[in-house]
Formats: sequence, C-alpha cells, structure tokens
Amino acid sequence: MNNAVIDVFFMIFTLALLCKVIAYGLYEIKSENNFFGGVCTIVFSIVSVVFSNVMVWIN
Repeated sequence: MNNAVIDVFFMIFTLALLCKVIAYGLYEIKSENNFFGGVCTIVFSIVSVVFSNVMVWIN
C-alpha cells in the first residue's frame, strides 16, 4: 500500500516536470529559433521520464 502511494506521487511529480520541460523546449523552438535544441530536449526528457517510471513501477 505504502509503496503504491509513493509510486503514484513519483509519477505525478515526473509528469509535472515533463510538462515544464516540454514548455521550455517549445520556448527554445519558437523564441530562440533553436529547433534542434528544443527537439532534443523534449525527446530526451520524454525518454528519461518514461524509463524512470517504468523502472519504479517494475520494482
């Protein structure tokens, strides 16, 4: 029970952080005209959030 609650809080925290990183990536693309940097930031953050959540839920 306790472990499941911690897993849910971790998932909510990482999804909120992912939203902020995606917003920063879009800012880089639109305002700074840095398409490669914005896309790499978004892709890297999505991969890291998915991987960390999978590892937390497996254990």
